[in-house]
Amino acid sequence: MRSRQTVSLLALISLAVLTVLYLRTPYITLRTPLEANGPSAKPIQELSNALDGKAAGPQKPPQLSNTHPIQQLIKSAEEDFGKIVERQSKTLAEAIKEYRRRYGIPPPPNFDRWYSFAKSKNVQFIDEYDSIHTTLTPFWGLKPKTIRNRAREALGYDANNLLGVLIRKGEIKKLEGGIPWAMEATRGMVEKFTKYLPDMDLCFNIHDEPRVVVPYDDLSRLVRSAKDVNMPAANAVAKPRNSWSQRPGDLSDGTRFEDLKLTRFNVIPHQATWTHSRISCPPDSPARYLEDGLTEDNVDSYAVGELGFIYNKTAFSDICQSPSFSETYGFFDRPNAFNVAHDLFPVFSASKPSSYSDIVYPSPWYWAGKVTYDDTTDMDWAQKEGQLYWRGSTNGGFSRDGGWRRQHRQHVVKKMNAGDQAKIMTNIGEGGTEEWKVKEVSRSDFKDMFDVHFTHVDQCDPGDCKAQEQFFDIKEPAEQNEAWKYKYLLDIDGNAFSGRFYAFLKSKSLVYKLAVFREWHEEWLKPWVHYVPLSLRGDEWVEAVRWFAGEPSGKQEAEHIAMQGREWANKVLRNEDLEVWFFRLLLE
Repeated sequence: MRSRQTVSLLALISLAVLTVLYLRTPYITLRTPLEANGPSAKPIQELSNALDGKAAGPQKPPQLSNTHPIQQLIKSAEEDFGKIVERQSKTLAEAIKEYRRRYGIPPPPNFDRWYSFAKSKNVQFIDEYDSIHTTLTPFWGLKPKTIRNRAREALGYDANNLLGVLIRKGEIKKLEGGIPWAMEATRGMVEKFTKYLPDMDLCFNIHDEPRVVVPYDDLSRLVRSAKDVNMPAANAVAKPRNSWSQRPGDLSDGTRFEDLKLTRFNVIPHQATWTHSRISCPPDSPARYLEDGLTEDNVDSYAVGELGFIYNKTAFSDICQSPSFSETYGFFDRPNAFNVAHDLFPVFSASKPSSYSDIVYPSPWYWAGKVTYDDTTDMDWAQKEGQLYWRGSTNGGFSRDGGWRRQHRQHVVKKMNAGDQAKIMTNIGEGGTEEWKVKEVSRSDFKDMFDVHFTHVDQCDPGDCKAQEQFFDIKEPAEQNEAWKYKYLLDIDGNAFSGRFYAFLKSKSLVYKLAVFREWHEEWLKPWVHYVPLSLRGDEWVEAVRWFAGEPSGKQEAEHIAMQGREWANKVLRNEDLEVWFFRLLLE
């Protein structure tokens, strides 16, 4: 049985790009040029910025006034998010016009079918899919046949650990690889719209860790070819058809995977990955520093104020701007698994760091409800304990020769339970005015606000396992329902994305999120609107809890964001939402 589980954009892009010059139906002929700035162009601009060596994203830091930075970040984020919700297209014609405006190309065939499917599922967002376009842009720089061949190559080698799906004549002809629940969930996610897809071979990553990282020079050439040649050519077609072309002759009948004896994927688990991970970063970015040791992170690109509250989560998770991740994040130290290619392969993964070229899609883990939320076991906000709560294991990387000291989960648990100095903010304003200043305090003064501990030590050599058991205060394993007793829940990346995030968001607690791996929902869930973002540096951690738990205005905002996040999660994190997003991705 072949192992596989990410999704390969094989014929999808192959056929989509192959036939892009002919297939895309120009529902409207007017093309509005793509704006260089503005919210709709952010992901495209981000890709251009990355290739030009600029900081991730065009978002500028807020100009702080005398009010508390968190209060200002909440107000700004809610205003921006309200505008995004309000501006969504209301008709198919509007959606097509907006698509052309953002991407400078016509929508793919069966976009009208997708629109009807999305509206029938009462999806909140019709236009917010920029991350799909950004991820797929480099594939437009390859010949469709090359993409098909690479998908076939990836699926044809057993040790590549991919779940393969072969779609022929609107049906899944073959699905193989991975564990049973993942295969069934993958089938369930696509079966409602398979009839609208072209013949295609899809490769799904079954590892937590990403699979594809392309050198900067190669990635730059692919993007330029896409944006300067192939996309303009697609847009120039006056009347392409709203249908897929015939199956290419080099695509099999879909009854079997071709057996191959060679692969371009290199298997190197339990080894440092930073050198691999940064090769797609711009040469003049902090991550590509040539001397030994680390240059400084570009903190200003994502954080504001002396404590470093996150205002731009996209920039925070841009590893090219944060070389410190090489010594503080488990995946870059020693991942538990690493099977990587440096050519652009169409592999689908549930999450990835910013520098990787995997095609991110909604994880079957979520669709299958592997971590569920039961409203009847939750408690009302007022009944919950005012602590930040987390329980989990030491995964996130493999520890050898003391490597656990360089991994993110261990870093978080250690720092939140330390007895050193921390920084908070105090209001020194008089007469009802606010003036918040940073003050250094003993971290132990606020230890009662944190209940963050490991329950299990794993992914380590025997010596490192024993060292961690001695260093950390290991607690007894806890049921998921234990979390609902607390007002504040911490969610941290593990080997990749955290599978508890959606359950946390649907609860009646406020979620704090520390994530470097990116997922499909980045445009649909907003920090400071639906959850509280945390950095890996951690200077703001104590104040981010203290203000919500201790200040009158903070207490109000805490419950407000918790309930707002809960309400929104129930609208945009349903299985129907995952299916709509996946349908759009596969059409592209």
